[in-house]
Amino acid sequence: MIALAFEVLAWVLLSVGAVFTLIGGIGVLRFPDVFTRMHAASVCETLGAFSILLGLCCLGGGGIMIFKLLLILLFLALTNPTSAHALAKAALHDGLRPPVGTRLGKDGE
Repeated sequence: MIALAFEVLAWVLLSVGAVFTLIGGIGVLRFPDVFTRMHAASVCETLGAFSILLGLCCLGGGGIMIFKLLLILLFLALTNPTSAHALAKAALHDGLRPPVGTRLGKDGE
C-alpha cells in the first residue's frame, strides 16, 4: 500500500515538473525582453527540475540513488539562482534596462 502511494506521488511530481518545465520553455520563447525571459527560465525551470528530481527520489528505491538525486537537487538549488543573478548583472552592465511602467501592445510595441 505504501509502495503504491509513493508511486502515485512520484507520477504526480513528475507530471507537475514536466508542466512547469514546459511553461518555462514557452515563457523563454514568448516573453519580450531578457529579464522576463530570465525569470521564466530560472523560476519555472528550477521548480520543474525540483519536482522531477523529487519524483525520481520517490521511485529511486535504494539509498545511494536517492543520495545522488538529492546532491543534484542541491547543486541546482545553488547554481540556478546564481547564474540568473550573474546574467541579470551582465545585462544591466551592458546597458539593458528592464521596462518598468510600460505597457506592451498586442505586437510588443
